Amino acid sequence: MKRFFNTAGPCKPDLHYVLPPLARFDLAELESLIAAQKYFVLHAPRQTGKTTCLLALQDYLNQSGVWRGLYFNVEPAQAARDDVRSGIHTVLSQLGDAARRVLNDRFVEERKLRLLEEAGAGAALATTLSRWAEQDAKPLVLLVDEIDALVGDTLISALRQLRSGYANRPQGFPQSILLCGVRDVRDYRIHSSRTQEIITGGSAFNIKAESLRLGDFSQSEVAQLYGLHTRETGQPFEPEALAEAWRLTRGQPWLVNALAYEACFRMAEGKDRARPVTAELLRQAAENLILRRDTHLDQLVDKLREPRVRRVLQPILAGEVLAQDVSDDDVQYVVDLGLLRRERGRAPAMANDIYKEVVPRALNQTTQDFIPTLQPSWLKPDGRLDLNALLEAFLAFWRQHGQPLLKTSHYPEIAPHLVLMAFLQRITNGEGTIEREYAVGAGRMDLCVRYAGETLALELKVWRDGRPDPLAEGLKQLDGYLVRLGLSTGWLVLFDQRSGQPPIEQRTRAEQATTPAGRSVTVVHA
Repeated sequence: MKRFFNTAGPCKPDLHYVLPPLARFDLAELESLIAAQKYFVLHAPRQTGKTTCLLALQDYLNQSGVWRGLYFNVEPAQAARDDVRSGIHTVLSQLGDAARRVLNDRFVEERKLRLLEEAGAGAALATTLSRWAEQDAKPLVLLVDEIDALVGDTLISALRQLRSGYANRPQGFPQSILLCGVRDVRDYRIHSSRTQEIITGGSAFNIKAESLRLGDFSQSEVAQLYGLHTRETGQPFEPEALAEAWRLTRGQPWLVNALAYEACFRMAEGKDRARPVTAELLRQAAENLILRRDTHLDQLVDKLREPRVRRVLQPILAGEVLAQDVSDDDVQYVVDLGLLRRERGRAPAMANDIYKEVVPRALNQTTQDFIPTLQPSWLKPDGRLDLNALLEAFLAFWRQHGQPLLKTSHYPEIAPHLVLMAFLQRITNGEGTIEREYAVGAGRMDLCVRYAGETLALELKVWRDGRPDPLAEGLKQLDGYLVRLGLSTGWLVLFDQRSGQPPIEQRTRAEQATTPAGRSVTVVHA
């Protein structure tokens, strides 16, 4: 059977193209932590290969002959929520089943119900691990996956029970425990229904020695993964395609795999192994993923309404600096979710170009749903885009629908941007592209629309209370954007959000202006 790019669940080398999982760890560091009897955390965004790496680590530990390594997943206990007894019973069931399958050890499976009755839900996990560790002289290493899927009192109890036996390791408790999830344990905010407290994971599991993060693929690793497909099928990736894959994904493992799977196994052109994979093919594959919004992308979108995420993303999307009330913990939380990336000496930025497209589309989906049918008056008889007609169509649209549509956004600070983008997405309708740039700290968003044979550059700025008129700065910034795109003209869209302004239908207008470099551009006051 031919292998393929994996987009669901752990990788299986006989089915999937996969890079050596342990190469993604600093294996010497892991062995050092385990040998020193440390408890530690491994975290990374969803679908980055955590489970694949943990299963490989389990095999490595067991093959060493030094340790008993066991991976198990506690996510099924999420359903118990604040029913601690049910939650701990599920955790013990997952532990016992894994021990039977991997270690051929039935100790936990045969005793879990009795120990749950004897010790109670608040101590059953700790008691089971203690007695199990005493049965074998070989130290036990537990790899606990999806720990942050647990919620409420069940999570508090599980963390505290794992902590309670720490002093008895390795003879009377696991020598080392690795907790794996999307977030670092210090970032857990756990509401106890029993005590009505908000408890942090750091206080419930304060024996953590290290927090390790599983990184994305490097550019060379993306090329290596795609090279596996080339070796097995003979179908090459052009150098420009490899560069485009990196630009689109920045090495996010699910995106890297999903992009190539879409291009090579779903699209008709890519299924022809005699034809190389081109950059254009990958761009179309990316557009397919964005439009289809597969499970991985939907999971990210689900986080956008969280207040902590909104506090961080809203100013970044608007090109503003982060507000003073945005804590570093909030920023790190959004980084841990995989939505942002941090690079030394640079402001936080969207993690990759695909997320850069997915996020605003998701945020303006409700707005798009409210936009009425638009008559395509913006096309010339030859099918090319008529920029003057497009301008008139937008002004008419904004005057009639702008005010009510602004109220449909969950991100009020960038509602005008989202409404404009929703309008443009209706215009392009899957037949063109909208490229977005967020100039953090510059107070602007840049859009490049490529559609029907034309390219339109737009600079978006907002005029808020207490701020100077952004016209002069916007014209200067538009000059720079036009230079980068190799264009001679574009639009500067100024959204006047100051209080006490006339209604949108009265103040919306367009005028011609000249940039500092002498370019003739259109200024839209909205």
